[in-house]
Amino acid sequence: MRGGRHLDEDDVRIRARGGSRPRTRKRPKHDDALLGFVTGVDRGRYRCLVQDRAVVAMKARELGKGSIVVGDAVALVGDLSGRPDTLARVVRVEERTSVLRRTADDTDPVERVIVANADQLVIVAALADPEPQPRFIDRCLVAAYDAGLDPLLCLTKSDLAAPDTLVAAYSALGLRRVVTSRDEELSDLREQLMGRVSVLVGSSGVGKSTLVNLLVPEAQRAVGRVNAVTGRGRHTSTSAVALPIGAAGGSEGLARLRAARGNGSDRAGLDYGWIIDTPGVRSFGLAHIDPDDVVAGFPDLAGAVDECPPGCPHLAGGDCALDTWLAGDRLDPARVASLRRLLASREGEPDH
Repeated sequence: MRGGRHLDEDDVRIRARGGSRPRTRKRPKHDDALLGFVTGVDRGRYRCLVQDRAVVAMKARELGKGSIVVGDAVALVGDLSGRPDTLARVVRVEERTSVLRRTADDTDPVERVIVANADQLVIVAALADPEPQPRFIDRCLVAAYDAGLDPLLCLTKSDLAAPDTLVAAYSALGLRRVVTSRDEELSDLREQLMGRVSVLVGSSGVGKSTLVNLLVPEAQRAVGRVNAVTGRGRHTSTSAVALPIGAAGGSEGLARLRAARGNGSDRAGLDYGWIIDTPGVRSFGLAHIDPDDVVAGFPDLAGAVDECPPGCPHLAGGDCALDTWLAGDRLDPARVASLRRLLASREGEPDH
């Protein structure tokens, strides 16, 4: 540099000082903001239901990098007319009543929030095409108990295979379940969804999008096929979306559902609800869940776990009481094996 010192990467950049006006930490309170419900997220734009109007919004800068997900209750300002090409602003995310999370695998430290404010996790599993995946079901059950969601097991494609074996495997849990086929009206499933905010989770190809289209025909969720060679489905749903079912499923019905949940009111007999469809996944990582909480996700093994010595890793060998109970035919070997695979996978061992 002619006439001056040469600068290189070791030099510290000093940001020019701004004007004399001091910065303030005060933020507007937005007392005039209206409450909305996030029904979809797409590349930084949030589809929200505001007083039964569909509104598109962006996140206000003052919210920082915090995530907003489907199911969130948010405060909005700006253009709330819902007219095309209008944009509102999300200025506040209300306190969440529940959060369903997962990680990419059991060693990934980054947890991903799937949905907020649901109260029921519907675990969708096919009885055939693709084959049942009990280990995936076990993972979803652990996540449901950790998030405080009531689990519901939904077994699809009963016209291709009988549900008896899979039902028997979970009989000790007292798990609520519905069994569906591809040619029925889903009356049992619909009954379980009324009065609730339910999130549907399942592997690709199990028929989750088909269920959603039968429950909410106008949803028009894409439906894929299972690969005949790999037995795996293709990811047809690419993003989570919340959909009302039944009568009065709009924002008024949603407010009533939340109020009922908050005060413990009985929601039986309600003829509306919300479902949140999520993209099909091939893994449901539990790295964010403490090992003790993973064990708590297997309540049918609790009696044996209570007899284990302090600090027991619950793996094969040593003084683990699970082995003692297994030797006495007091536990289902498949359930113990599933728990131990989950615990071992947290140490980097493959879950298979």
